[in-house]
Amino acid sequence: MKRDDYQDVLKELQRELVAMQNALVRDGRRLLVVFEGRDAAGKGGAIKAITEKLNTRGYRIAALPKPDERERTQWYFQRYVAHLPAAGEIVLFDRSWYNRAGVERVMGYCSDAEYRRFLRECPKFERMLVDDGIQLMKYWLAVDQAEQEQRFAERAADPAKRWKLSPIDLAAREKYADYGRARDRMFEATHTDCAPWHVVDFNDQKRGRLNLIRHLLDQVPHDGATQPAVKLPPLKGKPKREKLKDEALWVREVY
Repeated sequence: MKRDDYQDVLKELQRELVAMQNALVRDGRRLLVVFEGRDAAGKGGAIKAITEKLNTRGYRIAALPKPDERERTQWYFQRYVAHLPAAGEIVLFDRSWYNRAGVERVMGYCSDAEYRRFLRECPKFERMLVDDGIQLMKYWLAVDQAEQEQRFAERAADPAKRWKLSPIDLAAREKYADYGRARDRMFEATHTDCAPWHVVDFNDQKRGRLNLIRHLLDQVPHDGATQPAVKLPPLKGKPKREKLKDEALWVREVY
């Protein structure tokens, strides 16, 4: 997809996202969006596209690190509960409690008993969220292995992107099929009427972002809520310049 075409569509969608956020704030509704998918599928880029124009006070991104020693002794879902949205808020999970059904299962970081208990408890946990009034959207970002490998190579070659390549990512490269089987079992157990999964093709990240945002907007009622137009009265007098008593405080202009 050409960049100019992508930017034109994204701009319109982002305007509608602002209207969606306005409606959520006005009505006191809560929106929780879960992003899961293959490594390098584009979860971070999708979240950035969604939040770029939003009021920063009205959304949060939850990207939790691995649990610490204390968290490992808690109920599995406990540390995620603290990040749930309040009235008028949007929370976007860049990976979520589904780590247990994905990376933990495939890489052997949880026991079989813990895995089976998660699959039993997860639908009940999500039912409680939905019954309490949270709108829960769950997206799986799909990418073929050849495209995934190309993105890994780009990250490895770019010093500004190498932080995105974790040791787990590298170890998981040979487990593409295993992740697919774990995904299918996860869908089978957790694709429910109250919290269904939605799969988005992210082999073309631009198209993937646009399709995901369009789908999200179609699922969240927002009736075109906009902020009222503002007319700025003219300033009295000439515009002032920024002046400091101590000129030494200015940062040296290099560019």
